[in-house]
Amino acid sequence: MRELLRHITPPPRALALSVLLMLAGTVLTLLIPLFAGQLTRSILAEPGVEVYPLLWIVVAWGAVMVLRTGVNLAETYYLGMVGEKVATGLRDRVYAHMQALPLPWHQARKRGQVLSLLTSDADEVSGFVTGTLLPLLPTLLTLLGAFVMMARLDTTLALAVIIGLPAYFLAMKIIGREIRPLARAWMDQYSQLVARAEENLAVLPALKAFGRERLEQQHFQGDNQQLLAIAQRQLRRQALLSPAVNLLAGLGILLLLWLGSQRIAAGSLEPADLVSLLLYAGLLMSPLSSLAGVYGQVQRVRGSAERLIGFFREQGEDLDAGEALGEVRGEVRFDKVSFAYPEREPILRGLNLHIAAGETVAITGVNGAGKSTAAHLLLRFIAPSAGAVYLDGIDIAGASIASVRQQVGLVAQHVQLLNGTVMENIAYGRPEASAEDIERAARAAHADEFIEALPQGYQTLIGDEGIKLSGGQRQRLSLARTLLRDPAVLILDEATAMFDPAGEARFIEECHQVLHSKTVILITHRPASLALADRVLEMREGVLVEGSGQEKPVQA
Repeated sequence: MRELLRHITPPPRALALSVLLMLAGTVLTLLIPLFAGQLTRSILAEPGVEVYPLLWIVVAWGAVMVLRTGVNLAETYYLGMVGEKVATGLRDRVYAHMQALPLPWHQARKRGQVLSLLTSDADEVSGFVTGTLLPLLPTLLTLLGAFVMMARLDTTLALAVIIGLPAYFLAMKIIGREIRPLARAWMDQYSQLVARAEENLAVLPALKAFGRERLEQQHFQGDNQQLLAIAQRQLRRQALLSPAVNLLAGLGILLLLWLGSQRIAAGSLEPADLVSLLLYAGLLMSPLSSLAGVYGQVQRVRGSAERLIGFFREQGEDLDAGEALGEVRGEVRFDKVSFAYPEREPILRGLNLHIAAGETVAITGVNGAGKSTAAHLLLRFIAPSAGAVYLDGIDIAGASIASVRQQVGLVAQHVQLLNGTVMENIAYGRPEASAEDIERAARAAHADEFIEALPQGYQTLIGDEGIKLSGGQRQRLSLARTLLRDPAVLILDEATAMFDPAGEARFIEECHQVLHSKTVILITHRPASLALADRVLEMREGVLVEGSGQEKPVQA
């Protein structure tokens, strides 16, 4: 938990005020048993014995209660402010780290599981810090203060009240040991539930087309019932703590009453002091009950904390580390590049490839041959297992990731668009671009015709992932978005897959006009697209050969 607290930054002023208010509230609470004792002493006093006037005691007691109410109101406000800012800061850190993590990390996980880190795990931890950890301070102070005040009145009776504490703490440890794995299992199952829901929503048209509504509902209900079963086992164990505290509290107060009555009968204790002792015993037992809840919360939140700690330990990308590339001509070279994911067969095996600046090279090959992997290496989504990738003779491993991606653009088969306007989507990579630049990029991608035919033109909302557009229109928007960044190297990864033959022919003709000044890597299965290329290479089992059907390996 200490490791995770480094990522939590509460606002200093609000935190300091919250702590001061909690301390003030604790002190005011500890005064109340003293007033009760003085009131009892005044009521039972014999004539002629000097005591505090009843009215003064009642007025002072009332003033303390009013003041404590005001302190509690202010404490609630500032503690709530601390909580919201802690939650906001933690979510910001989780999201920033989530974006910094490399593409393979995300590809190895379901989106729902990743999102649960940002939502349920972050909320669980921030809620624990402000709802449990910070209020623990006045709880402990009340516990200590009540015991000290009891000891001032009668040390023996104070010790008698807490005689059962060792058994209480032992019970907490035993029960907590059982709660901890259940808490982790609950969070894992919850993330599985969210992942299933997110996945089903992402493929909703296919889900409906294949009539899987009832089956997927059954799967969801099964996951949900497993979540409920884990929660019930966890609650059964956690519920054992409160009865244990109540039993100890009752026995402690009974013991105090019995011993106190004997001392009063023996004349060694005043009835007024016994009243104060009983009230302090109540204050003592209340924090113990709170501690039981805190201990249960600690075990429950440890699952979320462990997941977040593991998440923050993952190495993220530093976009600005290394030398920034200046303007480049677009010469690309792969020198004996190999790549394999951990514990898997190599995808690329000593890949050699040289592309001159301004040249268009088409790479064909069966699925899984390594074509897109080569593109991802050039974009620094992944790093070579061996060899090096050069851009204008510079090893991109030593260049900043941000500057490499500024010079290398990607138009992929699966276009990813925002649920925003056409203009927002084109400007995604250059949000500061002017309207004129955006329209120029749209014209270059030959997207302006269909954009102007939309109801609100460039301000038309295109729906989630561009659902309101056709596949070809989405592809043109993707090209316009990439052209707006004006990269020296452009990767078209199955960019014509969404077009029919006529649309593909037109797209290729238009691309001839747009891409002549850029280095283009054209990854495609479609013969018509090869018309764009100056050279055609084929990827076979991670190695490039010249031309389709030839056997001569490409030399660097």
